[in-house]
This record gives sequence, C-alpha cells and structure tokens, in this order.
Amino acid sequence: MKYKLLLFILVSLAQLSKAQQTEKRYLSGTGNDNTVNWQFYCTAGQNSGKWTMIPVPSNWELQGFGKYNYGFAKDSVKGKEQGLYKYEFQAPAAWKGKRINLVFEGAMTDTEVKLNGKSTGPTHQGSYYAFKYDVTNLLNYGSGNLLEATVSKHSANASVNEAERKGDFWIFGGIFRPVYLEILPAEHIDHVAINAKANGTFTAQLQLNTSGKATDISAQIFTTSGQKVGTPFTAKMGAGNQTVTLTKILQNLLLWTSETPNRYKVEFSLLQVGKPVHVVTKFFGFRTVEVKQRDGIYVNGTKIKLKGVNRHSFWPTSGRALSKDISILDVNLMKDMNMNAVRMSHYPPDDHFLDVCDSLGLFVFDELAGWHGHYDTPTGTKLLHELITHDVNHPSVILWINGNEGGHNYELDTLFTKEDIQKRHVIHAWEDFGGFDTQHYREFNYGIGNYNLGHSIVLPTEFLHGMYDGGHGAGLEDYWEAMWHEPLAAGGFLWDFADQGVVRTDLNNGKGPLDTDKNRGADGIVGPYREKEGSFFTIKEVWSPIKMERREITATFDGTFPIENRYHFTNANQCSFTGKLVKFTESQEAGKPFSVMAPNLKPFEKGSLKANLPTDWKDFDLLYITVTDPHKRELFTWSFPISLPNKMITKLVKTEGAGNVTLTETDSLYNVTTNGIQLAISKRNGILRQVANSKGQIPLTNGPILQEAANNFKSFTQRTDGKNLIIESTFDRKTAYNTLQWTIYPSGWVKMKVRYFPDGYFTFLNGVNFSFPEAKLKAVKWMGKGPYRVWKNRMKGGTLGVWSKAYNNTETGEQPLIYPEFKGYHANLYWCRFEAAGNPFIVATENEDVFFRLFTPAWKTDQWHNYEPIFPSGDISFMQSISSIGTKTQRNETTGPMGHKYAFYDYEKEPARAKELTLYFDFSGK
Repeated sequence: MKYKLLLFILVSLAQLSKAQQTEKRYLSGTGNDNTVNWQFYCTAGQNSGKWTMIPVPSNWELQGFGKYNYGFAKDSVKGKEQGLYKYEFQAPAAWKGKRINLVFEGAMTDTEVKLNGKSTGPTHQGSYYAFKYDVTNLLNYGSGNLLEATVSKHSANASVNEAERKGDFWIFGGIFRPVYLEILPAEHIDHVAINAKANGTFTAQLQLNTSGKATDISAQIFTTSGQKVGTPFTAKMGAGNQTVTLTKILQNLLLWTSETPNRYKVEFSLLQVGKPVHVVTKFFGFRTVEVKQRDGIYVNGTKIKLKGVNRHSFWPTSGRALSKDISILDVNLMKDMNMNAVRMSHYPPDDHFLDVCDSLGLFVFDELAGWHGHYDTPTGTKLLHELITHDVNHPSVILWINGNEGGHNYELDTLFTKEDIQKRHVIHAWEDFGGFDTQHYREFNYGIGNYNLGHSIVLPTEFLHGMYDGGHGAGLEDYWEAMWHEPLAAGGFLWDFADQGVVRTDLNNGKGPLDTDKNRGADGIVGPYREKEGSFFTIKEVWSPIKMERREITATFDGTFPIENRYHFTNANQCSFTGKLVKFTESQEAGKPFSVMAPNLKPFEKGSLKANLPTDWKDFDLLYITVTDPHKRELFTWSFPISLPNKMITKLVKTEGAGNVTLTETDSLYNVTTNGIQLAISKRNGILRQVANSKGQIPLTNGPILQEAANNFKSFTQRTDGKNLIIESTFDRKTAYNTLQWTIYPSGWVKMKVRYFPDGYFTFLNGVNFSFPEAKLKAVKWMGKGPYRVWKNRMKGGTLGVWSKAYNNTETGEQPLIYPEFKGYHANLYWCRFEAAGNPFIVATENEDVFFRLFTPAWKTDQWHNYEPIFPSGDISFMQSISSIGTKTQRNETTGPMGHKYAFYDYEKEPARAKELTLYFDFSGK
C-alpha cells in the first residue's frame, strides 16, 4: 500500500510539473521540412478560385498558387491576391480553465483570423513579426474547432507596402512561419526580458498575468547541461502587481561572444501560497555591448571589428518558409567563412535562426523592416514592440536597425530604448546617424578616404555588392586591410549571403527554372541551395582570425612563419596547427605530416609560428599549414611552394629522344616531325598552324598571339642546336622588338619562348592566346592554385595542388549550378593536361605566376556596366597579367588598388626589360 501511495504521489508530482510548464501545441508544421495540410483557396493567379489543400507553413507561390512578384514589379502592391485558410482541430476538455493563446510566427501580409466563426482580434498588418490572440473564450473545449485565416498578399496599409513590398527581393504571400496554441495556467508569467551583463549582474523583468493574489517569483540559473549556478533568488509581489524585477550578481562566469558562445538558462517559478503555478525557462548569455562614440563597438570591454554578411530568409523551393536545419546550415557556412556577424536584411528572422546564432556564435544586427519606405508610426510602434518582445533575450543580438536605405521612421528611434531592457544601440542603415556612418557601396578611394577623415564610427551595413562572380571576395582584401587598421572602422557587411533563385512553379510544368529576376537576385556568396562559389574561399582566407603573412620558402628557410592573431577574445595557442609536406610523383601525391607549435599570442598580437620540419623537407614540392579553431572548425589551409615551376619542369619535360627532328619547308610553313609529332609553323609570323600525332589532329592552333602587345614577330630563321631544332624570329628595335622562339626536341616535347613589351605603361592583359574549339575540350587536370578561378582583385582562397574538373558552362549564379566554374582565369600554373576529345596534350611552364585561361564565359551584365571583366582574344591563353572584376555597384578599378591595371615601367631603358614567357608542350597524346 505504501508503494502504491508513493507511486501515486510521484505520478501526481510529474503531472503537476508538466502542467506548470508552458505547453506549445502546433496547428501547422514547424518548418518547410515539417508541414501540415490546411484547406486553402486562392483568389487570383495560378490555381485560384477553388478549394484545395496547402502545406503550412509555406509561401503559396511555391505551392503553385497566385502570381510571382519581385519587389520592383509594377503590380507588386496593386493586386487583390488573397489566401483563405481553414483548419480544424480538437481542444481537450482538460484545457478549460487555462489561458490559451493563438500564435502566428509570421504571415504575409495582412492576416484576419476567426475561430469558430468569431473574430480573434484586429487584422494583423506586417509580415515578419510574431503576433498572438487570446482565444481562451472562443474555444470549444472537448470538441472540434474551426480556425479560419484570410491572408492578403498586399496590405491595406500603404506604409506596410512601402516598408515591406517595394523592395529589392522576392515578394510572397502566405502563412510562412509556424502557427501554434500556447497553453498556460490561468495564473502565469506572460513575458520575460533579461539583461545579463559581463560583470555578472543578472536582471530580469517579468510581466505577470495573475488574479491579484500575493505572489512570489523564484529564479535559479543553470548551465545548459543543468548544473546550478549560484543560489536561488526571489522577489515578493503585493496583490494586484503585474510586473516584477529580479536581480542577482554572480561570479566566475563564462561570457558570451561570437568566439565563445557560452550560454546559460534560467528557470522562473511563479508561486502562490508556496506552490508553483507556472514555470518558464529562458536561455541567455552574459555579455555587455557598449558603443563608445568616435571610437567603436565594445563587447565585454573589447573593441571589435565585424566581419559580416546580409542574409535574407530564403530557400528556392519554399521562399521565406524555412527550417531550423536551414538556419544551422547557414550559420555554419558563415562561420566556415570566418565571419563573426550577420545582418538581418531587411526584416526579423525566424526564432530558430537567432537560437543558432546564440549557440554557434554570431553577432546579429536585428532589423525593423523598411527598404526605401517605412511603416507609419502607429503600425511601426506595434511591430517594433513585437520585434523586441520576440528577440530581446538573444545574446547574439547586439544592435537594432531602424529600416534600410531611407526606410527609417525617426519617430520610432526612442521606442527601441524604451522597449529594450538592454538599451541596445539603434542605427539607420545607409545613414550617418547615431554616431555610425553606415553608408553603402562607397568607392574605395572616396569611401575609405572619407571615412578616415570623418568622426563617426564607420560601419557600412552593405559594401561590395555581389553580382554573379563579382564583388564579395573581389576587392575584399583591400577594403578589409583598410578597415582593420583604421581606428574608427568597426567592420562591415557584404551584400549578400545567398543567391535568391526561386523555383518557378508556374513554368515548365512546375519544375522551374530557378529565377533570380535577371541580375537582381544573383548576389550571393553561395548559390540558392548554398553551393559554394569562388568568393566563399577568398572570404575564408581574408577573414581568417589567424593571419598568415607572405612567406617565400628558400634554401635558408628555418621553419618560421610570421603570423598575426586577429581574434578578439581567443589566444592563438587555443587553436590547432598542423603541417604537411607534399611531393608530386608521376603517379600520385606523396605526403608527410609534421608538427607545428601553437604560438602564445594574445588577441591583436603578432609573432611567429614554428614548424618542426623533417631534415628532408627540401625534397618535397609543397608545404601546407592548416589551422583549426578551438571548436575544431578549419580556419584555412595555406600552401607554400618549395619547388618552383623551373624545378618542376625538369622533372616533367624530357628533351632527349632516340630519333631526330626533321624539317621540310613550303612557301608558307615549316613542317616539323619528331617522335610521332607533326607541327606546322608559319614562316611569316611563327604562328602554330597545325598539330597532329598518331591519334590524329590536336586542334590547338593560331598561337601564340600576344595580348596588349604588338604581334610583330618577323624574319624567321631555323637552325639546329645539337639534335634540337630552333625556329626563331629576328629582333629589330623598331619593327620587330617582340620575339618568338620555338625549340623542338627529339623526345617530341616543344618549347615556346616569347619576349615582349606591353603596349603601355598600364595594362590588364599580358600573355599569349591560342585557338581551340570549345566543344573539343572535355576536362582539365592541372598543378597550380585551385580549384576555383581567380581575378586580379580576388587572388586569395585557392590552394596549390593538383586539381581536375570536367567542362561546364556555368555562369555564376545561373543554372546549371556546377561549381567550380570551368571557364576563366586560373592561377600559378605549373602544368595542365587538356583532355581534348581522346587526344590529350600537356602545357607546362618554367615561369612563376602564370595564369591559364579557359575560354570566355557568357557574361551577363548590369545596367551600369560595372561588373564586366575583360578577357583576351582566342580560346586558351597563358597570361602574366589578368583582369580584375567589378561589383553590381562599382567598377573594378574603384574597389581598391588590386582592381587597378598592372604597371610596367622602363621598357625604353637599356638594357630592355622585356617580359618573358616560356611554355612547354607535350603533344604525344599520352
């Protein structure tokens, strides 16, 4: 009997404990990966005029309803497109006597709600904000209930349309975030706002809903694993009081930063007559954010530089309906790029995105919507309250933004401070306001110069506007180094994270294509499905908090590397450093690891990294250093050449052969045969006209053609040097000052050497071109930097090694989304094997810093023609200088010095300083 009584008491206590917690009963799914079908009727556009089913949450365009609109579309605020939703559910009789709230996390745009035929409250206007209705007295307990929601895609409030729908992004309709019932005790804690400072001071403001009885509030702080931190603390409330403040000072805490995202949880208990009535648990972090005017942003007393990106809530198949898995994916990708910040553009995100920023560590700028227009004051006041009520406790949120690019309602600025217990600073994106100059897309010379001469904290909330493959990584190093060293610079945010390519269910039988609205949505560092583009890796290297300086590996190398710790809170010795030596043999890569001592460098300190190299390190070709952070995330892998191209060429090129080189001449050609190779070279200008071997022709012709230099090779002669045949032009200072020499070896290898003077002091493109039919090239395998292509102002992010990729015709940001792109410039060539339709050939060089170029991508452009890079003539090129690339808002030369042309001086002085380029060809087809 005693055991039965004890079991009854334990079960009762467990049930009581469960009843004390807030219960959340979902009526929809929890995200785009977990939906619930509701009845649906669309009033206009696709599949309109009939009742059917739709998954919730979702945007109805992506489910085949209504009309697709980009924000600039002329009808984006004129339509009468509505979605009528119905959903039936049961309300258990046990809920009677409790408080029941109906919560919508987000619906686009005006939402009118009825329950059992009765209005739940005023129509909610505004898309991205959680709103709730008290439906306690509207429910049928113990039986069925009918929920009806009418969602208007376009708001009846003109200011909402100005703020949300006339923007540079896709415009959707529908219930796109979860809907649920919140079941609370009749006496309950209604809201909690926390301010937990780095000095251990914990303050919480609680809003209560009680019947006026005397009430006690008790709180206990825990680690996330459940260990108690400090002792409980309480507050007593008199009858009728509905607000209470609790404070506590704690010691020896782990602080929250983007590098150390240490979180705690606090449990609040509402007690009446000593019994718990309601228990609420909140996660938070101890940290202090301070803005010091004419100085910078300080977190926990440390001045920080923000390495950030703008992020839209977007997925190609579901629009703005996302999931926690997508939030985890996005934050991990940002952290993988060594970012420490993200801006919510241009509206508040899903709650789970902020949860992930809290747990993985990103500073967040949370934004009240407004693109070039803003909410009116009554509407903005309500939505601002919903924003801060929803997001106030996230330690990741360090600043608020009141609208974007003119979409600022100045009357709301003081309300942020009034609503926010933490009194976080408010900025206006694109304005010099509140001590912050956040101007967008300033040219490097004007922007950096102006910022250096100003007095506000410099924080461009958008800079380097990506478009296709431009911007982002291109120009970033110039901007970042200026930002890093300028005391008033607080960093900045790139535009933007992911290409907004939406699946068009109204085209191709609902299967697409992906539509970026031409160049408007192709702004991402990653693709629509988070495919990594080339700038991803450039950003990763440039923003690495461990900065590896340039280091040439010579015979006197002692294993030390100069480095700088650009962390804000982390000692370099908390990272892991590993090394590997690589030797490239004819058949495979041979590697040998070595240890690297982690240096004791405090944040912002410079010092040396010491590699414990084996005695035979000079026998290897490349050296790699990999750094991983304290959370086991790779910061970057740096590569350093030990063997330069002139050494590697001796291993690759075979000049000796058993046979002889034979030459016959016609009126116009030198016809050369050696070891099964047949060459035809023009006697007039030395151009390669034809190549063949036992397998047939190799269609590499019409080269070398010099780019941005005079093609004045003349007066060719031929001679022998031992068994080698040499065909060369004659130098003439006035008419034939550029020279070409061919050397054909008995082995079948062919050497080409050009000496040339660029046409001017300043040039972009120097090198030689050849013709090759694009359809004949199937793949390439090369030794050099890879695997992504480069631009003059985006050289970082690659790694030296052996790479391969099959032919593709990808235009960055457009289908097909195959990365890395095949076409373009590739850096630091040693050799390349061209898979040419069954008859491959190899090109190698003894020169350092040679680029090889594969064809010309089919470039699209923008209305200002800022983006367009320059390509040489011909199809395949071997270059010693290449073009930079612009962004959507800036030409290449305005993104910084790396975007400028190359300078070539002194070519008229004696001795003449010509550029030299030497290539070796293996046409054997092996």
